[in-house]
Amino acid sequence: MDAFQRMTGRLKGERVDRPPNFDIFMTFAAHYIGAPLSRYYLDHRVLVAANSAMVREFNVDILQAISDPYRETADFGAEITFPSDGLPVCRNPLLRDEADLRRLRKPDPSTAPRMLDRLEAIRLMRREGGGRIPVMGWVEGALAQAGDLRGASPVLLDMVDRPGWLQELLEVCVEVEIEFARAQIEAGADLIGLGDAIASQISPAMYRLFALPYEKRVFDAVHAMGGLARLHICGNTSRLLPDMVTSGADIIDLDWMVDWRTACETFGSRVALCGNVDPVSVMLRASPERVYECVRDCLQVGGDRSFSAVGCEIPDGTPADNLRAQVRALREY
Repeated sequence: MDAFQRMTGRLKGERVDRPPNFDIFMTFAAHYIGAPLSRYYLDHRVLVAANSAMVREFNVDILQAISDPYRETADFGAEITFPSDGLPVCRNPLLRDEADLRRLRKPDPSTAPRMLDRLEAIRLMRREGGGRIPVMGWVEGALAQAGDLRGASPVLLDMVDRPGWLQELLEVCVEVEIEFARAQIEAGADLIGLGDAIASQISPAMYRLFALPYEKRVFDAVHAMGGLARLHICGNTSRLLPDMVTSGADIIDLDWMVDWRTACETFGSRVALCGNVDPVSVMLRASPERVYECVRDCLQVGGDRSFSAVGCEIPDGTPADNLRAQVRALREY
């Protein structure tokens, strides 16, 4: 059974040879192949090489074009700094006041440099995976993208101070994300991940107004093109669970702060859960035996449609033996 068959079978609740490993790798993957982070972010060939190594070395069941949250932001025109081996930084938000929105120009994914680089990554992953390994593209949620363009704190204040203006901004953002998602599927992506981390900081009522409708629109577009959708919101989303399940996502990631059993009971059979081993206290710092136990516990509670992953990305410096313990747990489950 190849990784693509494993994914599709698991989504249907069918018997597979082992549960799929959907860990998210970024900084770990770059450093594992000896590449500085700036090259991982800016050169799709390095991103593909790093993710291919994760598939080869740690039995990951997905090739993923996720890197950093600033691809769309940079192509909107924001100045992003890329330290040689550090995280990218946006020091000057593009939208400082309401009038800036009128000057905002939507980038074209087929020509905008950083978005195009992701498309090239997906095309190369598709060639290398040969249809046997799912390829995952990635977009920012509209609210997360607004935060990237304006700054997280100003956007949170905008929800109260100028909600109408914020919704105008969200309309611009969601249109770009839909086009970016479509372009990635045309390039060969089988599923699109959507990151909306800022949503973990708001109330359910705010989520239903400023995040959920836009997530739905992206996922509707993905499904219309025959793709699958994965929702990823870092942080404690416990209070959002009843709403997240209505987003239209096929797979929902849950961070380690969320009670896994409660989430399983809330979601039922409506969606496949993915998670939710603690990436730091377990995967990074615990023993291989502890990793093995936690992975098995998640699988036992998660049921026949659950996917294995840590709550967010694999931390840089994670012991390889701990990643192999996860592999062993999946094989022996």
